[in-house]
Amino acid sequence: MDYRGIITIEPGKRGGKPCIRGMRIAVYDVLGYLAAGMTHEEILADFPYLTNEDILACLAFAAERERNLDILVA
Repeated sequence: MDYRGIITIEPGKRGGKPCIRGMRIAVYDVLGYLAAGMTHEEILADFPYLTNEDILACLAFAAERERNLDILVA
C-alpha cells in the first residue's frame, strides 16, 4: 500500500503530526482506535469521511516507520 498520497504532514496542523488527507485526524488516532479493539467497520461508521484505504494507509505508514526505526538502531 502506497500511503504517500493519503498521509500528509503539515506543520500547522495537529502539531505537524501525520494526518489523513490533510484532515485533522492523525494517524495515531486511527492506530489508537484499532489498538483499543475497534474494527475497521466501527471506525468507518464513527468517521464517515474516512475510507478503508485511509485505515490501511495508517497501518502501512506505521509499518514503514517501524522498519525505519530498526534501520536507525542497527
